Amino acid sequence: QVQLVESGGGLVQPGGSLRLSCAASRSLYSINTMGWYRQAPGKERELVADITTGGSTNYADSVKGRFSISRDNAKNTVYLQMNSLKPEDTAVCYCNARRSIWGVMDYWGKGTLVTVSS
Repeated sequence: QVQLVESGGGLVQPGGSLRLSCAASRSLYSINTMGWYRQAPGKERELVADITTGGSTNYADSVKGRFSISRDNAKNTVYLQMNSLKPEDTAVCYCNARRSIWGVMDYWGKGTLVTVSS
């Protein structure tokens, strides 16, 4: 089992920045992949970025060059630095932990709202 707690969401103006944090209840070494997903109003949930235990990262095309995912293993925490935010980035952002020791199992945080508006 993995409990995930997101923080850092809020209201920001276009062009601004936010950093999201996701604190996990267990070592990130025991989690194959940590990721951030988001769901905008009226849209499907989509992958924003993820990072493996080996440090490999993956980003959605829409956020490449603007967002950066990182981890602090000592703190069991994953971050998403979001720069040059646009109104279309407005969404509820969810932290995801994926383990595949037997089969694939996904764990989700409750979400944190990011609102980009002037």
